[in-house]
Amino acid sequence: MTLFDPPSPAPGVYDDPQLMLVRQHLLEIDPSGSRFAQVLRDTIDQLLDGEHTGRFDWHDLHKTEKTHAGTLVEINLLREFGFASGDDMDYLIEGIEVDCKFSQKEYGWMIPPEALDEICLVVWADDHQSLWSAGLLRANREKLTTSGLVTKKGNRDGKFRLTKEHRSLVTWLWHRQPLQENLLLHIDKEDQKAILSAGSGTRRSPGQAKVNELFRRVQGRRVSRTVVRTLAQQKDYMKRIRYNGGARDKLRDEGILICGDYPQHQAVAAELGLEVPREGENVSVRIVEAKSHHGDRPQVLLEGRYWVRASADEPTERAPLLPETTKNGSD
Repeated sequence: MTLFDPPSPAPGVYDDPQLMLVRQHLLEIDPSGSRFAQVLRDTIDQLLDGEHTGRFDWHDLHKTEKTHAGTLVEINLLREFGFASGDDMDYLIEGIEVDCKFSQKEYGWMIPPEALDEICLVVWADDHQSLWSAGLLRANREKLTTSGLVTKKGNRDGKFRLTKEHRSLVTWLWHRQPLQENLLLHIDKEDQKAILSAGSGTRRSPGQAKVNELFRRVQGRRVSRTVVRTLAQQKDYMKRIRYNGGARDKLRDEGILICGDYPQHQAVAAELGLEVPREGENVSVRIVEAKSHHGDRPQVLLEGRYWVRASADEPTERAPLLPETTKNGSD
């Protein structure tokens, strides 16, 4: 199954014209689910707030921040898709009241009494699994169970959860789809430790040292601006990548290129057979001048010479400059 092949409606849903109408509308405005997925990625990053906190792991969030996640998902989806606010529920979609429920635990949605018998847009995302889902559910009281949660006063909170035997009644729009990877969370733990500890014990640009170590150790993979922001922890975080003192300068003597999202850089990455950086992304690679023994290894022409991706055992050569991206070539 692909992002362009949504699951079939759950049993009995064809008898629910309102739910089918909401489903059709959501699939029409985001057939691949890509916009939905980006909202979830951005919302998790918003909560982590790496620029100010240096955090990149959901488990490091405070309990109140995790609780706030549902509200942020609701608001950010509303802004992305321009949903109208409902009179009683969160959204009004095709004239139909729809409540939005988010959980970081699969099937962990909490349905309040006021949402019973209403349509719920149920959303799940897990940064550790790099997966997300979104579906629709008619919150039928017979298919729910009390949550069992107890308030500080000893009273149950009055909310409901979907029973295990009725989980199949969720009509998935996009089910267990890839969530853009949180790179710092998923890289090798030894590399992660080296990156985070780079620059420790010095007052001079610890953020620059971390960014340098990132592109030194994580090569051939797209690195988002969020990762750079988290490590640099400064307002002009992209400065830590550019020429004129950034990682592109610092790593040249090690033979490392850092290709950004400029068309000229994307072309270099493509010619070297790398992942091509998308908007806001960068990809690093160590290169050496092409020799006869490199055979048909992908090559790129820079500064009048051909270069190839270096093997681990090849000696270091100073990297050429990437094509200019501004009039003075300062980027």
